Amino acid sequence: MARPTPYDLFLAPIADESFPRIRASLAAAAVDPADRDAFLMDREVVTLIRELRGDEALGEAMDQMVALVHQTYLAWDAGLILVPLTDQATEAMLSEPRSDAPAAADSPKAYYAQMPERLVWASVVEGEPPEPLDGCFVSRVPDADLRVLGIFGLRPDRAGFSAVEVGGARPGRLARSDGTALFAPTLPGGRAAGLHSITGEEELLELGWRTTGLAAAAAGAA
Repeated sequence: MARPTPYDLFLAPIADESFPRIRASLAAAAVDPADRDAFLMDREVVTLIRELRGDEALGEAMDQMVALVHQTYLAWDAGLILVPLTDQATEAMLSEPRSDAPAAADSPKAYYAQMPERLVWASVVEGEPPEPLDGCFVSRVPDADLRVLGIFGLRPDRAGFSAVEVGGARPGRLARSDGTALFAPTLPGGRAAGLHSITGEEELLELGWRTTGLAAAAAGAA
């Protein structure tokens, strides 16, 4: 049985009603949905965010909510393409040599790449225990760079999750200061357990870029 995505768990009931209205409003104004600034100026988008935010979503929490709404809308508009990564595919993706290749030209404009459960970890909130990466929303921005929204600590019995968004061109010549390989585990016993870790925003962005080829294959198969 497929694992639920962040869209399934938190946004589907309201998005199924709101997103078609947003699509119609953006089309009427000839707005590119990938343009976040223009997206956030749309009246239907403003209404949805006000409905979702409550009284506590301020500062960083508000930024995360805006990113989540935009990324999930783009994924919905692209057909809610789910790219479920197997253990084998993830291991190959994380161990491949660094490349300056652009995103796969035939990869979807937006999708959710779902990682194997509890395989990739990161310390998201300072002072809090590391959390597993459930997956990433990946979308193209108008200048052909990527936005990657990592979803951490997602599980059906939790009221929320942690989210980190990064964006930009593919990072070049990434290297960890301690000399370990990208995505090498940092958790105690992580190597013996076959785990991986993300140690910074650039590694998360690089991971997003690496999913584009797998997303293109998944979209072609679908």
